[in-house]
Amino acid sequence: MKLKVCGMKYTENMQQVAALKPDYLGFIFYEKSKRNFEGIIPELPASIKKTGVFVNEHIEIVISLIEEYQLEAVQLHGDESVAYITDLKAKLAERRALFIEENLQIKKKKNQHFIPEKAIEIIKVFGIKDEFNFDVLKPYLPVVDFFLFDTKGKERGGNGVQFDWTVLENYPYEKPFFLSGGIGLNHLEQLQTIAKSNLPIYALDVNSKFETAPGIKKIEELKKFKQNVFTQ
Repeated sequence: MKLKVCGMKYTENMQQVAALKPDYLGFIFYEKSKRNFEGIIPELPASIKKTGVFVNEHIEIVISLIEEYQLEAVQLHGDESVAYITDLKAKLAERRALFIEENLQIKKKKNQHFIPEKAIEIIKVFGIKDEFNFDVLKPYLPVVDFFLFDTKGKERGGNGVQFDWTVLENYPYEKPFFLSGGIGLNHLEQLQTIAKSNLPIYALDVNSKFETAPGIKKIEELKKFKQNVFTQ
């Protein structure tokens, strides 16, 4: 499994978390969130994928922020439809093709080998409480790279509450997913158990349970979590 730490906000704290080498760092671009990100992302290790979290945002703004912050993954945390994602991917593909062509011409002039950027990963979030109809996921299977299952609550993520993981026993697809929703150090035993299941859990997504305040992560607790879950 991989690790995503979401809700990054402050530069120094960001650098401290990055030193632990999680696989993903999440930046929330949603004004109503207490962890809304506005600022500069410092240089991060190449192994860390910068992930933008959006809620029903205009596609043009999503693309603009992808380009501004050089994001490598997009997490859609609203009510985004299959048509929305299809349109987003098409526009990203157009921009990527243009980018490749422009840079290819530059590289040819310099007689250098050109390696194109990878496509942006698309993560679609669905909230779960005590039950969930997995049939609603079927139309999304061809257009997303991952699902993310979070606890359904009044906030769009960061509620700090775990949903009933036994609901996932009925997950019928092979599409890998991120597991989120109030995950903390008190879940170590449960996580080690679910990690041994046949579920295609790709990553764990942690946030509020490792904070002293919104956007400020507890480094030592994150380090302990990573050591106990990801070195088994």
